[in-house]
Amino acid sequence: MLVGLQLKYHVKLDAFEGPLDLLLHLINRLEIDIYDIPMAEITEQYMYFIHAMKELQLDVASEYLVMAATLLSIKSRMLLPKQEEMLLDDEFGEEALEDPREELINRLIEYRRYKEAAGELKAREEDRALLYTKPPSDLSEFASDIKPDRGPIDVSVYDMLGAFQKLMRRKKLQRPASAKITRQEIPIEKRMDEIMTELRNVPGRRSFYDLFPYDSKDHLVVTFLAVLELMKKNLINIEQEHNFSDLFVTGSEQHGK
Repeated sequence: MLVGLQLKYHVKLDAFEGPLDLLLHLINRLEIDIYDIPMAEITEQYMYFIHAMKELQLDVASEYLVMAATLLSIKSRMLLPKQEEMLLDDEFGEEALEDPREELINRLIEYRRYKEAAGELKAREEDRALLYTKPPSDLSEFASDIKPDRGPIDVSVYDMLGAFQKLMRRKKLQRPASAKITRQEIPIEKRMDEIMTELRNVPGRRSFYDLFPYDSKDHLVVTFLAVLELMKKNLINIEQEHNFSDLFVTGSEQHGK
C-alpha cells in the first residue's frame, strides 16, 4: 500500500470512450500482459481514476461505476481460497470458473480488435483526404471535332444479346392489341441465305434492326441465330461506333472493299 503519495490527474472524459477504453489505456501504460492481468494493481489504478473524477466534480457515467464494481468483484474472488470460492459458487447455484478474469479478458481483447480496426480506417480516411479529384467535364460540344484514331469497336456476343433484347422490347411495344397467330417453321440455313441476299442487293451497311422485319417471335429468334452463325463463319461483320450505340451489319465482301 502506498502512503503519502500524491497523484496529479489531468482528466478529460472525452479522451476515453468507455470503461474498456480506460482499462486498455491502463494496461498499456503499466505494460501489463492482457492475458494475465494483476487485478489488485489494475483495480487500484482504475479506482484512482474514478476518485479523481469525483474530486474534480465530473459526472461519472454509470458504465464506469459498473466496471468498478466488476473489478472489485473479480479482485475479491481472486483473493478467496479455492475451496471457499467453490462453496460460494455452489451457494448461488453457479458453476465454478477456472479464472474469474476470463470474461473481462475476452471483452478487452474484442474491444482492442475493434479499436485497432477503427484506427486503421481512420488512417485510410486521412490518406484519402490528401487526394483531390476533379469531376468529369462535359466535352460534348467538342465531340464533332474529335476524329477517332481507331476503327469501330469490336462487337461481342453480349453486345448482340443486348441489341436483341432491345429489339424484343421495340417489337413488343409496336405489336397490335390482337393478332392472328400462325406457326411456320423457318430453317436457319434459309434465313442465312435471305440475309446474305439482302446485304448483296443493298450497298453499304445496314442497321441490325433492319434484319428483323417481322414481329413473329419464331422469325425473330431464327433471324438472330442466323446472324450469329454468319458471324461465326465470317460471312458478315457487325460494327458499333461506340459503346451502347446501334449495331450495323455489312457483308464480308463489302467490308473488305
